Parts: sequence; structure tokens; C-alpha cells
Amino acid sequence: MDLTDAKPSFSQRTLAAIERTGNRLPDPAMLFIGLLIIVWVVSWLLSYVEFSAIDPRNGEPVRVVNQLAGESLTAFLATMVKNFAHFHPIGVVLVAMLGIGVAEHTGFINSALRAMLRVTARWLLTPMIILVGIVSHTAADAGYVLVIPLGGVIFFAAGRHPLAGIAAAFAGVSGGFSANFIPAAIDPMLQGITQSGAQLLDPALTLNPLNNYFFTASSSLLIIALGWLVTDRFVEPRLADHPLDEDIEEMHSMEALSDHESRGLKYALWAMLGGILLLVASAWSGDSPWRGPGGSLTELGAPLMASIVPLIFLLFVLPGIVYGIGAGTVQSSKDVIAGMTKAMESMAYYLVIMFFIAQFIYAFGQSNLGVLMALEGAAGLKALGLPSALTITGVIFLTGLLNLFVGSASAKWALLAPIFVPMLMELGISPDLTQAAYRVGDSTTNIITPLMPYFPLVVVYCQRYIKSTGIGTVTAMMLPYTVTFIVAWTIFLLAYWAVGIPLGLQASYSYG
Repeated sequence: MDLTDAKPSFSQRTLAAIERTGNRLPDPAMLFIGLLIIVWVVSWLLSYVEFSAIDPRNGEPVRVVNQLAGESLTAFLATMVKNFAHFHPIGVVLVAMLGIGVAEHTGFINSALRAMLRVTARWLLTPMIILVGIVSHTAADAGYVLVIPLGGVIFFAAGRHPLAGIAAAFAGVSGGFSANFIPAAIDPMLQGITQSGAQLLDPALTLNPLNNYFFTASSSLLIIALGWLVTDRFVEPRLADHPLDEDIEEMHSMEALSDHESRGLKYALWAMLGGILLLVASAWSGDSPWRGPGGSLTELGAPLMASIVPLIFLLFVLPGIVYGIGAGTVQSSKDVIAGMTKAMESMAYYLVIMFFIAQFIYAFGQSNLGVLMALEGAAGLKALGLPSALTITGVIFLTGLLNLFVGSASAKWALLAPIFVPMLMELGISPDLTQAAYRVGDSTTNIITPLMPYFPLVVVYCQRYIKSTGIGTVTAMMLPYTVTFIVAWTIFLLAYWAVGIPLGLQASYSYG
């Protein structure tokens, strides 16, 4: 049978329809303007309705705040500049891109990737990128500005479709956000919220900050395997129908490094290694200024964790300059500034989108619509009275649904934990398991929601290779990961629980 005559499968037709529909949506900037107007109108209509759901933040019935009221509109205008200037993803992206821009402009990244590709099997690129994406969680949001674009560059240099590399990296960084071999700041943050929710029922209960560590570490292997399978067997073959733009900037592919490039790369790697050793030496002692109040380097509020993005800037700008001097691509300081300028030029479209996203998120937060959705959804799940396994599954899928509208993991859990944790404790389900279920649902739908602040950045990365890339293209590309992750990860968690393997490190408290 001639496979070229085979009709597209149902799943292929569905993804194609999603891509077409998504790409017919207005420009992302206009989309968020429309969503902002919807929030204003809906908040005005629901501000006249009284709800029985209790807001856990103040113990009072939740109230939708009319964003069309005079005081709300004046507050919106008065804080518009602040909303944009203080929007967290903007600073993270721009500072990191300054350093990456220098390293890319001088040729350091190009030469380093070519050297790496000559010793790395082509078929191992996918799991390697997903693994790096997972580990990048330790550095907060650094994976979004570092790993995802490099995924495209690595695949392109290896002769593979660059959007498949971006998809694999995005799946590791964001779709597998709750899988990690290395503890991160999100662990104690969520544990603290979970413990507060559990203490509503048992004030003496304490949880270990690494109460999910064994589960998240083992989940890393699951996410790498699933992401590898989806990328190589489904996503990349489908991308064959998406040819790259003809005017795309060519890389040197796999050609051997010149003597100048080899010398520059050697100098740069020594500079990078020296910088890392200097950082390790300065953080090694117990009284290091890099450590937080509790003496840990990775605790919430530790200067090292707060300095991750500036450190990434230095990790690229210094070796980039050293490489340029050794390879002859940096003749003066003007070449360094030119690299930074070129990087900022590529971020212009992203900044426009971020302005409107910042305003939408502000209005949505002020309206309390997200709070209402979370509380009503949790109450509905509780009212169903499902068996324990189905309840856990319900927590995962409800969280995944809410994640399409409320992005912040900690803010969403602060609303849901006071409801879910005590409710499931009464069913004999530990707070550790409830938190693990939440983390699975929170991770798996990150990669298909345009409301996630870094989603437009991924669109921009894809447009480097295919200028017609839109929201629909990225959503259709990432949907197979979401479906595979949420189904397989849910089954994995239920099986993990059924076998009785500890989810993580335990405190002195024993459950039921």
C-alpha cells in the first residue's frame, strides 16, 4: 500500500483543525485586549451576585469586584505602567537575553553546539533536551529563556526540524514542571501551603519540605520517556508539513570548527569553568552571603536563587566576549553592544504582547474571577462524593482545567489547598498525596494555554524559523504532550500510591 495515499487519522485531522482555528484568532496582543474587555464586562455582571463560597484568604464569602466601577478604572490607569514594568517575566527574559545575545552574536553558542553535536548521537538529542529542561526548574524560570530556544537551535544544527526541538524543550521545562531530580524553590513553597491547609483539621501536623521528592524524581524518568516518544514518533513527523522559511539565517551545521573557532571555544570554556568554580567557592562556606536565613542555598529567599537570571547573564556574556576575542569576532566593545542590541530587537514583538498580558492579569486578579472559579470548581468536586482514586483523578483534571485560566502554581494552590487537603484527609488521603495530585494537574496543561505568560515567547521562538507560526500552531504542536502526560502521569501516581511507595521525605506525623 502506498502510504502517501493514506488518509490522515482522526487525531491528525483534529490537530490540524485546532491549528487552523487557533491561527485564525486575532494577533495575541489583540486577543488579550479582548480578554481584558471580557473580564471587565463579566466582573460588572457578577458583581451584583452573592456567592456562598468562602474565600480562604479572609474567611468571608467571595465577592467579584466590578472592574468597570470608577474606582477600579482609575486604579487600573494609575497602575498601568507599574503593571507592565514590574511584570516578572519581562525582566527575566530581557536580562537573560542580553547575555545570550552576546554569546550568539560572537559565535560562541554556534561553535559550542557544533562541537557538542559532533560527539552526541542524533537520536539522543530529544531525551537530552527534555532532561535539561526538567533540571532547569531548579533555576526558576530560566528554562523558558535558555533551554527552549536552544532546543530549536540544536535540532536545526543537527538537520532536524527546529520546532520539534522547541516542542521537546517546552515539554520538559513547562509540561514536566513538577518532575525534577533536584529540589527547587517551588517544593517548600507548595509544602507550606499544604501544611497550612492540613492544620485546619489537625493543628499539630507538620510536613517535610521534600514531601513529594521521591515522586517528582521518579516522574522525571516518566516525562523523559513520554516526551521522547511523543516528539520522535508523533510531533516531528507531523512537522514535516511545516517547511522552514527560505530566508532563515543559516548555521554552519556540522562542519568542523576552524582553528580560530577552536581557540576561541577553548578560551570561552575555560572562562566559563573558572566562573562556575568561583561561584562554588564563594557559596561553599556555611556563612556564605549566597545562603538564605535558614542557611540553605536553595531555600526560598536565598540570594543564590534570587540571582539565577543575572548569573545566567554572566554565564553567557563573559564566555561570549572571551570567545569573540579568541576567535576574532570581537574587535571592540561595539561588537558586544551590537550583540545585546540585536537580541533586544528580536524581543520587540514580545514586549508589545507582554504589555497587554500584564494589564489582563492585573484586571483578572483584581476582579476575583479566578478565585471564584477555583472555589466553585473545588466545591463541585467535593459534592460529587467520588471514591478516593476517582477523587484524586478529579483533583488532577480540575487543576488542569483551572490552570488554563489561573497560571500561578502557588496562588492557585493557596485557594485550593484549604478545601482539598482537609477534605481528602477525612477520606484517609494524606496531604502529601493531595499535593502530588495538584502538581500533576498544574504541570500538564501549562504548554497549551496562551494565558501562560511565557507562551507568547515560545511563539516568538518558533517564528524565528517559520514566520507564520501562531497560537494555533504551538497549541496543536503541544497538545499531544498534554494528553499523554496527564493520562500517563495520573495512572503513574495512582499506581505509585497503590503500591505504597513513599511520595517523599516524611515528617514525624503519621497518617491515619
